[in-house]
Amino acid sequence: MVSDSAHTRPAFLWDVTVTEAELRAHLATADPDIRAQWQGRVLREARFNEVWKYVTLDEVVRDWPRIRRHLGRSRTFWEFLLDGWRAHGFLPAE
Repeated sequence: MVSDSAHTRPAFLWDVTVTEAELRAHLATADPDIRAQWQGRVLREARFNEVWKYVTLDEVVRDWPRIRRHLGRSRTFWEFLLDGWRAHGFLPAE
């Protein structure tokens, strides 16, 4: 059975009509460019604590070269965060 939340739109996706289930399908697509576009949308629009409900850190690191172009003004925040985690040894160096 599909939960009601699967049919609702995530609040941070104010500019597109997409359900929770559709968003998760976009994030799981095999096409890396489409996946990165939706990952970027999540990183750009969702609150920090909401981001991790949709993507993992491993996915962000793996797809980072494609994601970063979709981040707009939030790109500097995510670069600062990932660079800091690398500097402190929480992530491997690039």
